[in-house]
Amino acid sequence: MSEVRSRSWRVPLAIVLPVWLAACATQGPGFDTAQPPPTAAPAPVTPASIPAQDIVGRWGFAAYHKDEDRARTEAAARRQCTHPYNIGRGTRGGVVMHPADAAQPTELMLKGGPGGKNYIGPFDEPGGSQADREIVSFDGRVLLLRWVDPEVHGRYGNMVYVRCTARG
Repeated sequence: MSEVRSRSWRVPLAIVLPVWLAACATQGPGFDTAQPPPTAAPAPVTPASIPAQDIVGRWGFAAYHKDEDRARTEAAARRQCTHPYNIGRGTRGGVVMHPADAAQPTELMLKGGPGGKNYIGPFDEPGGSQADREIVSFDGRVLLLRWVDPEVHGRYGNMVYVRCTARG
């Protein structure tokens, strides 16, 4: 009887053991040979329709929160040309400006975005960075920017830059 009993467990063990070992070898810790799912390549940054060199220069600067204050704020920015804000040319093809809450200016890029929008911000996805500013309008003389981040926009409002003349 003991010989029959000892044979009865050998047959299932002979079938189960190889399957169990194969499962351990392929799914055990440190043995995972599965490839990670492919990540989508980042979308190429679309060039802005406004070249960086068009933004470089001396600007009068002011800001507003209410749309009805825009004309008054533009006039105030014009008066700031006695102490202009300088937007410099960057070494990587961008412009040198102050990011939000930064004491030192840094190079930012002009980048195109969905729907023909243009942005000024870090060298990353357009409109995706909370540090981006949307270029609301630009006619060569007046530049109107709006922060993408609602919290930053709430603090700083809409920024108006008026180009200073040579005599400014």
